[in-house]
Amino acid sequence: MTIDPVVFMNTLINRFDFTNEDKVILKANAEWGLEIAAEMADHFYTYLGRDEEMNAILNATEGRIHRLRETFVVWFHEMFTGIDDWSAGYSQCRWKIGIVHVKIGIQPQHIVPAMATVVHEVGKKLKVEGKSEELKDALGKICMIDLAFIEQSYIEVATNAVLKETGWSAALFKRLVTNGAASM
Repeated sequence: MTIDPVVFMNTLINRFDFTNEDKVILKANAEWGLEIAAEMADHFYTYLGRDEEMNAILNATEGRIHRLRETFVVWFHEMFTGIDDWSAGYSQCRWKIGIVHVKIGIQPQHIVPAMATVVHEVGKKLKVEGKSEELKDALGKICMIDLAFIEQSYIEVATNAVLKETGWSAALFKRLVTNGAASM
């Protein structure tokens, strides 16, 4: 029942109305994105590090936080470049990032507010540097697309694990979840 990252990306592009104009604006500002990426990583990991549970995850192994900051810089810059025009390579990369978040235990309850912190800080930076509203909107859209990949990875991993362990059908599992939600 695992999603196809390319199909999921295309669905999100449509849902967020991530246009060719958005892509052009992001690409035109790719160098600026790279310039501010380390600063945004600082905001992101400072926010996460204040949480005891997240701080333990971030520092669970020697050098992990350093590697995560380096990965963040690459990730942030790729939102501007699109890797391959926000197509198959971008989709696969974002899907893998989501799976890594699941593997190391960074849950949506942590990543969503951390991403909001980045969006807020980028917004302040855009304003101070006189960048356009169009850039702010385009960056907001791609940030939310990336966040959707991370959140969807949790759903997919959990669903696949339950289906594998129980032998249930996807339809049965979906019905159980829906009925469970109705009873809450």
